[in-house]
Amino acid sequence: MVGSLRPYQIEAADFLYERDRAMILAPVGAGKTAITLTAMQDMLFNEEVGRFLVLAPKRVCTDVWPVEQPKWAPFHEIAVAVGSPKERLAALASSARIVVTNYDNLQWLAEQELDFDAIVFDELTRLKNPSGARFKALNKVIEPMVIRWGLTGSFTSNGLEDVFGQCKIVDQNLLGRAKGAFMQQYFALINREYNDWQPRPGALALVMERIKPATFVLEPGEYKDKLPTLHTVEVRGNLTNRKPYDDMKTEFVAQFPNDRAIAVNAGVVTAKLQQMASGFVYADKPVWFDTSKFERLDELLEENQHANTLVAYTYKEELAELKRRYPKAVTLDDDRAIERWNAGSVELLLVHPKSAGHGLNLQHGGSRIVFLSLPWSLELYEQTIGRLHRSGQRHDVWCYVMISNKTVDEKIWAALHDKRALSDIAMEELK
Repeated sequence: MVGSLRPYQIEAADFLYERDRAMILAPVGAGKTAITLTAMQDMLFNEEVGRFLVLAPKRVCTDVWPVEQPKWAPFHEIAVAVGSPKERLAALASSARIVVTNYDNLQWLAEQELDFDAIVFDELTRLKNPSGARFKALNKVIEPMVIRWGLTGSFTSNGLEDVFGQCKIVDQNLLGRAKGAFMQQYFALINREYNDWQPRPGALALVMERIKPATFVLEPGEYKDKLPTLHTVEVRGNLTNRKPYDDMKTEFVAQFPNDRAIAVNAGVVTAKLQQMASGFVYADKPVWFDTSKFERLDELLEENQHANTLVAYTYKEELAELKRRYPKAVTLDDDRAIERWNAGSVELLLVHPKSAGHGLNLQHGGSRIVFLSLPWSLELYEQTIGRLHRSGQRHDVWCYVMISNKTVDEKIWAALHDKRALSDIAMEELK
């Protein structure tokens, strides 16, 4: 069935169609894929583009673009270049005028003979680091491509610095070619030893003004009005055994009867403290010393009468404990997990924000999500919630954030709020 765009989506598709270099900044679930496919079909139909390459996270390649293409670009075949080298080569060699592949294939892609004259970067924030190997491989791939479109939910998920790499890959004329020059112009070095930079006064407004001509900001009015309410609830409690946590925080060492955990620097201790806020720590092997957070999770699920729930975790040991406690729980690695969830037959779906943070449509299977532990990335946090809180969701969405009092959980939660504030200001500047 061919889809029908809403007025604001039509405007966004026209914006792309009219520009060789452009970006769409849109909330989770607002239809970025539908918008882009519509513009792509028009470009292909009018022979303004010969062939599109789409770069996206792997699961978005396999579960989103092939599903959406028949609705929004039904006259043009799509090929998914994911899997073995043979499967990827077959997709590249096919007659499909839209080929989708994942970012992890970039270095392989750079070694192939390509015949694309247009490219779409889905989840543009994957390219925020202009010095990374992925970015360098991409530079070779995109050199002959005139049309470059980027899609993102937030430019500033971890700060203003992220904007440079994303804009550079789309259009070097927006913020220049050199990261160093960008930093000198818009940031001040406040600590040379740690290479710590801080945005200059008014830098955000200046950067947003520079990129505004190439950026379409999807107004949330109509989109948000059609979504059910999102409720965010903090589920707080205390560690029943604080001594290991406090020892790690002050001494960088936690001693246990048969093992000990050591942090070699401040960066490692932060990760250890996040683990310990969930009641365990990686030493020679995972050591558990407190299960109070999981007991609070048990109580929460019981209070919600075991309604279908996503549970987001950070560490493999958290996943292991979840599986021990809830043997019927399902992960995204399970066959037909998404299909079964959306059919309402999965009570607990265990997800990692990096796997569930982009592109998945999970709004039909439930309306509750629990963050057992939080990601540091605002983008991953919001995108994970957006799997449920999106178009098609019929119920209010309840997001429960589990926080161990007087631990790093509180700092991560506060950091996400600060980043959200920056992201909101950036959106306003672009309007």
